Amino acid sequence: MLIFTSVIWLDLCLASAAAYMVKQLFGKKNPAPYPPGPPGWPLVGNIADIPHNKAWLTFAKWGKKYGDILHVDVLGRHIIVLNSVKAAMELLDKKSSIYSDRPVFTMSGELNIYRVIGSRTAVNVYEPSEEIEVRRFLKRVFAQPEQLDAHIRHTAGAIILRISYGYEVKDNNDPFVDLVGRAMHHLSQAGDTGAFMVDIMPCGFLVLDSSALAREWRQTLKETVDAPYKFAKDQIAAGIAPMSYASNLLKGRTLSAEEDHMVKWSAQSLYAGGADTTVSTIYSIFLAMTLFPNVQKKAQAEIDAVVGTDRLPSFADRDSLPYIEALVKESLRWNVVVPAGVVHCVSEDDIYDGYYIPKGSMIMPNIWSMLNDPQTYANPSQFNPERFLDNDGRGPEREPRTISFGFGIHLADASIWISTVMSLAVFDISKIVENGVEQTPEVDFSSGLVSHPKPFKCSIKPRSAKAIELIQQDVNY
Repeated sequence: MLIFTSVIWLDLCLASAAAYMVKQLFGKKNPAPYPPGPPGWPLVGNIADIPHNKAWLTFAKWGKKYGDILHVDVLGRHIIVLNSVKAAMELLDKKSSIYSDRPVFTMSGELNIYRVIGSRTAVNVYEPSEEIEVRRFLKRVFAQPEQLDAHIRHTAGAIILRISYGYEVKDNNDPFVDLVGRAMHHLSQAGDTGAFMVDIMPCGFLVLDSSALAREWRQTLKETVDAPYKFAKDQIAAGIAPMSYASNLLKGRTLSAEEDHMVKWSAQSLYAGGADTTVSTIYSIFLAMTLFPNVQKKAQAEIDAVVGTDRLPSFADRDSLPYIEALVKESLRWNVVVPAGVVHCVSEDDIYDGYYIPKGSMIMPNIWSMLNDPQTYANPSQFNPERFLDNDGRGPEREPRTISFGFGIHLADASIWISTVMSLAVFDISKIVENGVEQTPEVDFSSGLVSHPKPFKCSIKPRSAKAIELIQQDVNY
């Protein structure tokens, strides 16, 4: 096996060398220079420079030296990194027709998703479900505060499965929540920049595809897509399906095989687009409240003044709680959930700002760099919700949600907001004390497509006897 593998790699190196020589001898001259970037080696380019952990930090460091748009070459594959909002908007937005090299099923795909979660108005219909699931979340946190991360994951799964398929999750060890949680973990690992050579060198896919890891991930993904979709179809056939994305598209219709395939995968994409990002942000909000008690006190003072202490906040209070709104925005900026962005591919040669971007290049928007740019956000390492309020005649800093690309932002934003405001209404969150010593959590975010705060401990206690009463109220659909 070792000899066979060595032969494969020797063949690949020889093939790369031959391709390089042919390109040098007969290749057409580029119409403009590539964007600047770190110098590479002949044949292999920058393969040794690509980091395997938190690539966005390295890209941001390179950006300070080479500029907002930079170029790296890995075994002949061009990678263009965008470190600024301006470059990302001009390429991924204004030139989306050539910078989104994937099939777009406008009528049956994007329009259906947009109708369900593509705007704040569209997600309003799901607000009662979200409020009920967050009230159940409060009960679970009150009973077992040490299981905070698990409770957040359970609630995010409950909300999105209800919206996507009309499925009501079980209180504990729900099979669909566990299944999709595994799939999202695999997706985050697979999407980590530089983690797998197949992302950069497609011929390596032949090796990975035969591995036990790939087979396991593929099977988990298949079950994640098929199982809840079958549940929704069975409910519809039995005439007992509640309103959901799937039921809205399936009820009273006969779909072709292609249409059925699109509905099934677009339903799954709702979960992929919202669940794991929601988990990461809500967990980071609890971390921020542990570390910054003054922010927590300001948020709770606003809730008490607007809502009072005799009821839980609801979505109806949202427009009257500007500090909570600013706190959620700052949380999205402080912990950049998808720091290296979602990779695009350019389908045609292009010239941007005098630089040549060849067809087939991978385009990576460095969202972390954009949301930590000191020219856009004052003291970006500081957690400061006030940056999104009017202060002393200065307008708020740039809305971070405009930098988060994708349909799932409105659904995730609603879940994050209601989880934050309800939690702060009834809980005091603080550092734990062990052996008489106050423990300060470490601020460290994981690598991966979706970045999560490092697990931490905190104290979560009801604010008052009235808060306990509100937490323990019965909730049902």
